[in-house]
Amino acid sequence: MTEVTRVPLQPIAQGALTKLWLGVLAVALAAGGLAWASMPPGVGFETVKAGTGPVPKKGDLVFVKYVGKLASNGKEFDRSRSMLDNMPPGIPPGLIPDGTPFEIGQTIPGFNEALLKVQKGGKYTVEIPAAKAYGPEEKRNPQTDEVEIPANSDLVFDIEVVEIMSPKEAKRRSAMISSIMQQAQAAGAEGGAGAEAPAKDAPKSTPKTQ
Repeated sequence: MTEVTRVPLQPIAQGALTKLWLGVLAVALAAGGLAWASMPPGVGFETVKAGTGPVPKKGDLVFVKYVGKLASNGKEFDRSRSMLDNMPPGIPPGLIPDGTPFEIGQTIPGFNEALLKVQKGGKYTVEIPAAKAYGPEEKRNPQTDEVEIPANSDLVFDIEVVEIMSPKEAKRRSAMISSIMQQAQAAGAEGGAGAEAPAKDAPKSTPKTQ
């Protein structure tokens, strides 16, 4: 039987093995640090006032009041617009929640990440790094062409959650609103036609003479 030739191991001084593992760990940590540095920073999320109930799921509508500011100087670039400001007549109170609706999965990544943590009635401060906002893209005011959000801007949002609505409930309420508006339009058309009929038969007034 042929004996396998073994390469003799170099002697390892006492404690050298520990140093070896510490060196491996240091290299791993350095590599991890490089990988971490290349990843976008996370979204800052602070609960100012706790809400209640479940958090939103993908597809849900979240109605929020919010103010958006630049993290660099605190300049406000946007705020929520209430749907109640343009509510058609005849819509029952409470059918349309206050605030601006956002669908989960249809916002900038950082805002969407924050919405997945909120609860109804809660108030939050959200810090969104540029990498999870608009990145190198600048946002201009469509009316004035003024740059409202410079490229690579970190953003801060103060938000208040008014309502969290499932897709099924959102469709149900939308159908109710559509039905109410159609009925109002039909009633208005009938009223207009009825108002015109007696006007045709009414005697013409005689202009007064001086």
